[in-house]
Amino acid sequence: MSSSTSAARGVVGLVIAGGRSVRFDGEKAVAKLAGRPLLIWAAARLQASCSAVAVNARPGTETEALARVAGLEVLHDEAGDAQGPLAGVKVGLMWAEHLGVGSLAVSPCDAPLLPEDLFVRLIQEAGAGAAMAETAEGRQPLCAVWPVSALATVKEALADGRHPATWMVLERVAAKHVVFSCAEAFANVNTRLELAAVAERLQAEQAQPSGSSTQ
Repeated sequence: MSSSTSAARGVVGLVIAGGRSVRFDGEKAVAKLAGRPLLIWAAARLQASCSAVAVNARPGTETEALARVAGLEVLHDEAGDAQGPLAGVKVGLMWAEHLGVGSLAVSPCDAPLLPEDLFVRLIQEAGAGAAMAETAEGRQPLCAVWPVSALATVKEALADGRHPATWMVLERVAAKHVVFSCAEAFANVNTRLELAAVAERLQAEQAQPSGSSTQ
């Protein structure tokens, strides 16, 4: 889907990159795969389907600095919200509402092999509502489209310091499940060894004939 089509539907994107990456021993979002930071892999995929892209990052981090250098809006969690991806979704929805658009597409920062048609399909299936990816391994709630109308539900879910599982809130707003056949494409990177394994897989995929798919 082109950016102009997404703009007509009112879809903007958000990369969730506010985690502390404790197991990675450093900020995952700035780690490089094939010479490009993981954050930029995620942002570029969203930019192909969204009219604007922002990054949810902690203040004063390398991730925030990289996002600003890349010309991406940076959104910080609101004070008082429990740490976690849903807090990022909340500020993303607030940003989308401020821009006057209807939907927010959300991506993790640490899954660089996601299907290229991920957000095209999610946006199409969501329509004016919500959608999330699903594989044989289950729901993939950080790969989702949220309607701005879900903001009140997200705020209520985070009230009093709570942070329920993101998939539970997506179910609460009746998200459609969009099935992708390749669960491995959704693998996230939690350690440097896992990053090395993803790099090997990327090399193998790039060596495959152009007609192959990771849907």
